[in-house]
Amino acid sequence: MARAIWTGAISFGLVNIPVKLYSATQQKDVAFHQLQKDTGERIHYKRVTDSSDDEVPYEDVVKGYELDKGRYVVVTPEELEAVEPGRSRTIDIEDFVDLEEVDPVHFEKSYYLGPATKEGAKPYELLRTALERSGRVGIARFVMRTKQYLATVRSNGSVLVLETMYFPDEVRDPEEVLDGAPADVDLSKRELTMAEQLIDSLTVEWQPDRYHDTYRERVLDLVESKARGEEVVVEEAEETAEVVDLMDALQASLERARGGDAGEGAADRSSKSRGELYEEAQRRDIPGRSSMTKDELAHALDEAS
Repeated sequence: MARAIWTGAISFGLVNIPVKLYSATQQKDVAFHQLQKDTGERIHYKRVTDSSDDEVPYEDVVKGYELDKGRYVVVTPEELEAVEPGRSRTIDIEDFVDLEEVDPVHFEKSYYLGPATKEGAKPYELLRTALERSGRVGIARFVMRTKQYLATVRSNGSVLVLETMYFPDEVRDPEEVLDGAPADVDLSKRELTMAEQLIDSLTVEWQPDRYHDTYRERVLDLVESKARGEEVVVEEAEETAEVVDLMDALQASLERARGGDAGEGAADRSSKSRGELYEEAQRRDIPGRSSMTKDELAHALDEAS
């Protein structure tokens, strides 16, 4: 059973619901250490200043905010503590809004909320059900580990989910970020119709288990193959062909989507990259796939079919 990382209460109106907060996600990146090439020894870093190679002890490290290049204002822990948000154990819901009005770009991280007491189970379920039936989310503020968060509280169908959010000034304006954002573009009725048909053809019921981190799996396969002493084939990335005609691309995509993967053979696989063949070999659990060339992967897949 996971351990709660925060305990407090949801407050809206005069209602208080004791809750516990749990991490809803976990990172599964493949971690590497830095080693010296010839010796294989771990590389470590030291805290040094710009003018000296002597390591600086932790007790001599202070925090500085850079005003201009090379010009800092030093702030002490006591000064920071004086301006910290007041310690609070309440998730204060200030407003309710329609979920569809909240752009997902504002969402940062997900947490599960669970009732902290048996007595809190009923008001917890009341709020969850009311949010689900209304299609709304609560907009709240709360403090965790001396930091104030903006958050939404919503129902996912079975439990309450809290999503920490970026404040408005933390979300970039796309017009200030994008280089050459689309301006006035003329779209023909036929182009729109085919694009919508392609979307319809590729629309499925949401099943999270369909999607997994194929890159991480390939990295782990690579590590395991090298640990067994196998030779790993490294091929240059293939250049992607430039799409010349939008209508031709839409038509070909639509025909492919309608045809599906049934009856895929050597002719179909010849147009795929080694990475795509490798992912198919992963799904079929083809042994020795890490050391195979593109042609060998295609041949092994043909035999497996």
